[in-house]
Amino acid sequence: MQAITVRDREAGLAGLSLSDMPYPHAAENDVIVRVHAAGFTPGELDWPATWTDRAGRDRTPSVPGHELSGVVEELGFGTTGLSVGQRVFGLVGWTRNGSLAEYTAVEARNLAPLPADVDHTLAAALPISGLTAWQGLFDHGRLTTGQTVLIHGAAGGVGSIAVQLAREAGARVIATGRSADRDRVLALGAETFLDLQTEKLEDVGEADVVFDAIGGDILDRSAALVRAGGTLVTITLPPKVQPKAGRAVFFVVEPDRARLTELATRLRDGRLKPVVSAVRPLAEAPAAFAPATRTRGKTIIRVTEDPW
Repeated sequence: MQAITVRDREAGLAGLSLSDMPYPHAAENDVIVRVHAAGFTPGELDWPATWTDRAGRDRTPSVPGHELSGVVEELGFGTTGLSVGQRVFGLVGWTRNGSLAEYTAVEARNLAPLPADVDHTLAAALPISGLTAWQGLFDHGRLTTGQTVLIHGAAGGVGSIAVQLAREAGARVIATGRSADRDRVLALGAETFLDLQTEKLEDVGEADVVFDAIGGDILDRSAALVRAGGTLVTITLPPKVQPKAGRAVFFVVEPDRARLTELATRLRDGRLKPVVSAVRPLAEAPAAFAPATRTRGKTIIRVTEDPW
C-alpha cells in the first residue's frame, strides 16, 4: 500500500515522502480501516511519539496523521462492536502508524460508526478537534448553561468547534483571534469577538471558563480573567500562572467512542460544522505540512476517491 512516511527526524518536512509500506497487521481488538479521508496536525513532526514507541525505541519509518474516516476492511481477533464494510471515523493511537495511508490498523474502541449521509471529508476533520473541544469545555471546564466562556484561537480547528458546542450548550461565548476571522467566528455563534492584535485582552472581563488554544503570553494573562470558582483550560502547555480562586487544567485529548457518536449526530443534523479550508490528495500531503501552505481551518487529505 502507499503511505506518507517519515524516516529522518533531522530532515524535518523534507523527510516526508510518499512510500510503499506493508499492509498493516490487525492485532487483537484492532480493525483495519480502508482510509477515505485523513486529518493531521502540523506539529506532529515535533511529537516524540512520531519517532519512538512507548518504550522509547525508534519506530521509523512511521506514518503521521491521527484522524481518519473510512470503511472497515478487516477485524482483528476478539474485535466486537464493528463489522466489515462499516463506515467509521476516529483516532489512531499516538505511537502507531497513522492515517496518511491507504490502510491503517486502529484499536476498535477508538472508532465510532459514521452515518451514511455524512461525508468522509467532514468526518475526518472532527475527531481531534471535536473531542478536544468537548473534553476541554465540559469534562475539564465543567461549562454549564448560562455561564461565560472565553475561547482563544476561536477560528482554528479546535476553537471553531468549541464556539459551536458552547453556544449550543447555552453559554455566552467570547471569542478571540485576528480581525480577519471576526465575521466567521461571530457567525459560528460567538456573542463577542476580540482582536488580539489591536484590542486589550483584559477588557473582556471575567469568564467562568477560559479555553486556550494559543498558549504563551495569552495563556499567562488569561489566569487573571478566570472568575472565582472557574477554570482555565489549555491544550498548549501546562500553565505557569494559576487563577487566584480557580483551577488550571492542561490536557491531551483522549479517544471516546460515545462522544464521537454524539459529534457525528450533530454533524449529520447540521448543528456542527467543522471548518475545512482545503482538501488535497495523498501525494500532496507532505506539502500540506509546510507553514506557507497552511490556511485557516483544517486541511484534509483525500486518500480514496470512492465517495462511499
